Amino acid sequence: MVRDGLFYAFGLAIVAALLWLFTHSLALLAVPIVLACFFLWFFRDPNRPIPTGPGEIVSPADGVVTASEWIETSAGPRLRLSIFLNVFDVHVNRSPVAGTVKAVEYRRGGFINAMKPESVLANEQTLVVIDAGGYDISYKQIAGLLARRIVCTVKPGDRVERGQRVGMIKFGSRTDVLMPADAVPKIKVGTRVRGGSSILAVLPQAAQPQAAPAQSADTPSRAATLVS
Repeated sequence: MVRDGLFYAFGLAIVAALLWLFTHSLALLAVPIVLACFFLWFFRDPNRPIPTGPGEIVSPADGVVTASEWIETSAGPRLRLSIFLNVFDVHVNRSPVAGTVKAVEYRRGGFINAMKPESVLANEQTLVVIDAGGYDISYKQIAGLLARRIVCTVKPGDRVERGQRVGMIKFGSRTDVLMPADAVPKIKVGTRVRGGSSILAVLPQAAQPQAAPAQSADTPSRAATLVS
């Protein structure tokens, strides 16, 4: 349980007690009680089995994979996977790999629907870059239409483990993962994933940097836009 849920629930419990004290109305009492239960459920933080295989990149969030594509970035070609979280998903974020945090960049922005492709550039977001030892893995916490607060609990220099809790986004959002172009996807668009336990892709061991694989019907699409 994320402690924020306890704070919300405790505040609503006080409201419920005051309503009962002054009104003795079961109908009015039901509103804060239902909301308190919702917050306790929303801020749940279940334990997850963490994969231990070499080169495995796990999902940083619960949700549905909405995009899988190779893109061009200032650092070269990357495979980007996008995960959409609705209000019913667990919103705790987890590190996709073990390594050292190289950078944490917060960017102000809007709050358009996170399902829209332009949200990756237009919305408020936090980018975290992890040096996984020979390659970098980045993930973005992107605010959505309802999400109005991004929580990132790591800073440059921190050592993180695969599946470690690294923050959360409140009330619906999107999380993107950028990885080397030679990573082999293990999921497809439409797959429901679980943060810290679902394997998104695997990096070939001792692979040399190479161009993005040719696109086929079963592989991610290639985006032409340059993404930072």
